[in-house]
Amino acid sequence: MLPQITQLFPSQDNSILSWILNIVWIGSFVVVIFYGQRIQMYLTLKEVEGSLMRLKLMRDEGRKTAIATIKELGKPQGDPSARVEQFLEYVVLPPEAMDPAGIVWKLDQLLDVMDERFKDEVRLMAPAADESVTNNLENTLGAAQGLNIIYKTIRHYYLLGKKTWSLYIVMQLQMVLPLIMREAEAIENFLKASTNGQPIGDGVGALVAAKLMHGHPQKDITKDCVVAQIPFEGRRAYVLKAKGPGGNVGKPGSAISAIIEENGGKIALVIGIDAKGKLEGEKVGEIAEGVGVPIGGLGTESFKVEETVLKYKIPVYAVVIKEDSWDAYSSMRKEIVESVDPAIERVKRVVLERTKEGDLVIIAGVGNTIGIGQ
Repeated sequence: MLPQITQLFPSQDNSILSWILNIVWIGSFVVVIFYGQRIQMYLTLKEVEGSLMRLKLMRDEGRKTAIATIKELGKPQGDPSARVEQFLEYVVLPPEAMDPAGIVWKLDQLLDVMDERFKDEVRLMAPAADESVTNNLENTLGAAQGLNIIYKTIRHYYLLGKKTWSLYIVMQLQMVLPLIMREAEAIENFLKASTNGQPIGDGVGALVAAKLMHGHPQKDITKDCVVAQIPFEGRRAYVLKAKGPGGNVGKPGSAISAIIEENGGKIALVIGIDAKGKLEGEKVGEIAEGVGVPIGGLGTESFKVEETVLKYKIPVYAVVIKEDSWDAYSSMRKEIVESVDPAIERVKRVVLERTKEGDLVIIAGVGNTIGIGQ
């Protein structure tokens, strides 16, 4: 390239141009060597800043939606904005884990206190709301709180990286941001669904249970859970789910343990239905079978079931409907609804193959029961 350029000029000018090009090249090399990291830092900060601004908009929109929904459904006497702001900043301190013995029960009690406190806050903000609406509003506020936490966490590391001028902090943030933004968008979808009281993908297990128990008498079994005894393929099945149609996950682990103890451990098997992690490339609504307790969360409910079935040597099976976090938090898609009947067929097959006529079985539909009645 250089010879082609120099041919356009006389020989004296060629020498001058060569010197200029050499100086520019050397100068560029020096800039890259001494200031390349700063340039990269500046570009990375600008990219993170763009995502941070988007998260702020999502956070602010979530706050506005929560306040507007409380005003519409809860009919408060005054402006609930101040209490909503306090709710968004609410923190839960985990129990001390230095000595892990008994930590599950500490955490379980802490979650109970948190749930009651959140419900009390919602009742104060929305005195006209009934139980179902209260649960939905709690979900709405929880989603707004989640967006607030994500925004503040990303802002913390952005400002920390900028303050210390640490490229490594900012680059780590940049690398995980696509996954964080996807989670934030999923929570934003959940916010919209809970505001409108629409079923979400995570409720597919509860929908399976609701279809099985439809038309049969039901009773409360543990906190926020209902159960029905139904005839099932020549067996007797206890079918349980969270109490709907408000947004609620209940305590399915406590319910399963209570039923097992009531029957003196004479349960042939426990089978749970839940939405579980879909890998990229898999279809939404695909069904898989497995063993184990398909209850998500922090693990306290799974622990209760595992302890009880271990005591009585009861096998635990799972039927899972493939969903990722986007599907689980968003309004229930057609593919997920269409997976309900095939999931029931899988449950029937497991029961027929693993038990005999006259046995007692437990079928637990796990998930958020928002928009799903009994």
